[in-house]
Amino acid sequence: MSRADRINDLLKRAFKPNFIELIDDSAKHAGHAGARPDGETHYTLVIESEHFRGLSRVECHRAIHNILESELKNGLHALSIKASAPK
Repeated sequence: MSRADRINDLLKRAFKPNFIELIDDSAKHAGHAGARPDGETHYTLVIESEHFRGLSRVECHRAIHNILESELKNGLHALSIKASAPK
């Protein structure tokens, strides 16, 4: 299972999002800190979930980071997050 598959699975189980998109940006960061030749180190996440209603941006990011703690400790170097509640 790829890192992207694991991330998607963890986030879907935790937040039951209405929308989720995970983009692997690793190729854009080749040669930068944390980059690996095999990729899967830098991602952009766009996620919409009722779970984020009433939370600040920092609280949303913390909730996501808590769910992805094992990935962040094991090679996930950077995650750009755009989290929101449904409009």
